[in-house]
Amino acid sequence: MAETINMPKLGFDMAEGTLIRWVKQVGETINKGDVLAEIETDKATVEVESPASGVVLQLIVSQGDVVPVNAPIAVVGQAGEEVSVQSSVSSDQTAEGGMQKADAALPPAGTAPTPPARGSGAQAVSSPEAGGVKASPLAKKIARDNNVNLAALQGTGPGGRVVKKDVEAALVSVQSSVISDQSAVIGSQFAQPSYQVAVAAEDKVIPTSKLRQAIGRRLVESKQTIPHFYVTHEYKMDMLLEMRKQFNAYLPEDEKISVNDFIVKAAALTLRQFPNLNATIKGNEVVQFGHVNVGVAVTVPGGLMTVVVKDADQKMLRQISAEVKAMAARAREGKVKPDDVDGSTFSTSNLGMYDVEDFIAIINPPEAAILAISSAREVPVVEGGQVKIGWRMKATISVDHRVSDGAEAAQFMQKLAEFLENPVMMLV
Repeated sequence: MAETINMPKLGFDMAEGTLIRWVKQVGETINKGDVLAEIETDKATVEVESPASGVVLQLIVSQGDVVPVNAPIAVVGQAGEEVSVQSSVSSDQTAEGGMQKADAALPPAGTAPTPPARGSGAQAVSSPEAGGVKASPLAKKIARDNNVNLAALQGTGPGGRVVKKDVEAALVSVQSSVISDQSAVIGSQFAQPSYQVAVAAEDKVIPTSKLRQAIGRRLVESKQTIPHFYVTHEYKMDMLLEMRKQFNAYLPEDEKISVNDFIVKAAALTLRQFPNLNATIKGNEVVQFGHVNVGVAVTVPGGLMTVVVKDADQKMLRQISAEVKAMAARAREGKVKPDDVDGSTFSTSNLGMYDVEDFIAIINPPEAAILAISSAREVPVVEGGQVKIGWRMKATISVDHRVSDGAEAAQFMQKLAEFLENPVMMLV
């Protein structure tokens, strides 16, 4: 029986996605889990996998179409089946998109066109205007963020379409040119007397990326609609750091376990005992999730993204570590899978690698809490009436006051200490 594949919903606030490439065509055989298409959201380019095996019977939308979440995009079934699913991308939307592209190709009224700069490299970054150039949405985004003129590039994609690697190649070319110029200037400074020249600094206007806009919308909504409160606790990290050192002595370089892997596991085990913090609020009801899926905030170009460790309470430390590494790499390359970013029930944000003493994080809706993790620091501590050196780390939980109260959050942080300060408990 034929199965319709829909535009996936990747995140709480995703409303639509752009289908940028069909990996499989009508008539081709596809297995469950094979990549069918690539779509672009505000945050990344995502590979859509087929949920069924069979033959691609119909591609409902075209490359470049903006498709609403849950709208049908393709049909997979058995060879010979007759299907006809209508596209939800209306001709009105297409016509409107065409008008917008045409308008974008025209310069603002009263504005004279800017002549191209000398040299192919300089010309490629002289203007962000794309006009009617055929380019993938991701290529346009990178070009806009880096002030690259798409019209100056030779596309290597289908039909001469400018793709991501074309824009990146132009940026590398320009950077090489700039480095050469800088080297020449440095050489001339040694050959000639140096003079101080006063240069007037001008304001620089940088358009925000779609990812930054999405982060802004979501977190403004969170701070305006969720009554946050915060509880901070300081943890003894001596035993955990020693255990990590022993583990990593036996592991290959690419499999070493991070402090964050321990924290994800500890938080998941603690959430088992505090289901009210592994929850969301819907109207007058609190929904406690049956699974413990811990989101891990990952820094990506232009912002951050949350990848999700599913059932983290049931996984070994090495499995958590491997999954986070793989998902973070895909996120930074703009190649996340739908399952990488969907379904978190509780989030963590770790700035420990940046020598941060303490900070708070904004709740990731629709979750009820997020844990902000600071650096483990070697500091003077008092134990048994004596001052000695010890490793300490602060963490702060932000909680939705509609779901929980300070006492429960404080008890959560105390229970979390049992796992972090006695890490062998995570192994039994």
